[in-house]
Amino acid sequence: MQNNRLKKLAETIDALAVKDAALIEKTHRIEALRRRAATELHAICRSFVGELNRYLTQTELSFDPLAYPPESFQDPGANLFQINARGRILQIEFSSTDLLVSTENFRVPHILEGAVRCFNQDLLEQAVIEEQYVFYCLEKRHNQWRYFDARTYRSGPFDEDYLISLMEQLL
Repeated sequence: MQNNRLKKLAETIDALAVKDAALIEKTHRIEALRRRAATELHAICRSFVGELNRYLTQTELSFDPLAYPPESFQDPGANLFQINARGRILQIEFSSTDLLVSTENFRVPHILEGAVRCFNQDLLEQAVIEEQYVFYCLEKRHNQWRYFDARTYRSGPFDEDYLISLMEQLL
């Protein structure tokens, strides 16, 4: 009887090793995907600034940081991108979710979450900063950055059209 219990215990421990290895592999995949998602968000913002600057004749938008290699991603910690149009600021802050994959703050499974804040001097004087949430979502067809406006419950892809609409609100 004791040999059977020992054998069953050994099988359970061996199964834990396989389960732990799978969890470690999943953790590494999510970490790599988070770095890739962060660089993707940077590329969306950088492309928007570059395209808009091509049409500007009197001024130029600035974007910080100019470069964002995968190793720049802070995990744990906050990551920040900023677009500045003569004091009209779009600030994108994001970080890893507490769990590998979360549905806590947005119904679609996501691995990164944060906020986009829009402000200018007039809004700051009124103590108003517009804020919408951003999430890097794991979706069936493809993974993507999405925004969520908690006031209107609108949601959509974080793309150039979204950035255009935010910048239009600031002007």
